Amino acid sequence: MSKFGNLIDISKPVLLDFFTDWSEMSKAMNPVLRDVAAAIGDKGKVIKINVDKNEDLANALRVTGVPTLMIYKSGKMVWRQNGEQDANTLIALMGQYL
Repeated sequence: MSKFGNLIDISKPVLLDFFTDWSEMSKAMNPVLRDVAAAIGDKGKVIKINVDKNEDLANALRVTGVPTLMIYKSGKMVWRQNGEQDANTLIALMGQYL
């Protein structure tokens, strides 16, 4: 968990994607997240977290479905959504916290 704290406790916005390898919706988010990462460049971060390999973290954050997307800024969750999102929506959301 302290490693997670280090990931999110930065002044740049961090988009987290909680996913599984077996979920088709999770797989569908891969090109979307690449587009978001390319659009925001070094002004923010996009991090994928495999729920199957990080069960304690997923449970602590009450991740019950995938994909679950969260945006953290300075260690605080500022946005959360379950399900797929399009790149333009995520880019606009990240832009609010730049």
